[in-house]
Amino acid sequence: MSGPAPALRIPANYGLRLPESWWNLDLDPSTRDGSIRRRIMEDVGEDIPADAREGLDSLIRAARRSAREAHARGALQFAGMFDLMEDGSVLIGNVMVLRFDLPEDAPADLTELMLAYAVRGARNPIGKGTRARQSEIIELPHAGPAGRATSVEDIDFYGRGRARVAIMQTIVPVPGTGSILVVAGTTPNLTLVDPFFDMFDAIASTLKFDV
Repeated sequence: MSGPAPALRIPANYGLRLPESWWNLDLDPSTRDGSIRRRIMEDVGEDIPADAREGLDSLIRAARRSAREAHARGALQFAGMFDLMEDGSVLIGNVMVLRFDLPEDAPADLTELMLAYAVRGARNPIGKGTRARQSEIIELPHAGPAGRATSVEDIDFYGRGRARVAIMQTIVPVPGTGSILVVAGTTPNLTLVDPFFDMFDAIASTLKFDV
């Protein structure tokens, strides 16, 4: 798992650094299908065996579906990795960035906001007593105080049915607004929660607002 690459700017007043090997899905409905296919083909090359074409087409369809779902959720950015190891196992990690406007009656104080995450986490029996079930206040180097919530949950994954995934959410107040930015990292590789959480933390720590 490589370190962060140069910052990628998205039109939402923030910069976020991603590992160099990660893909960054185009979420624009007018361009995403073509750009996703081009990006994947650039990564794998045109000269692939005929028996691998079906798997490649399946990967392209899954990436397009993920981009559609992320756009429907209002995501500002959706990036990730998909690596096939020599033993046949697969490493998958995603980071999605979303922006939410807090209701007028919602707690603006970060401590109160994270208390709500802690209460929700206490009701979830999965991951009890592990690093994947925590709620705390942290300090981001470039964005200041933020909330951090981790969990293990059963979610719909890539439209292929429900899967158990580890989730790290970094909740950051957007300066001068009533909004929050959520940097959510997920992985189904539950035996590798610690290294993936370390990577999600490293990515979130690069968050910087353009103010």
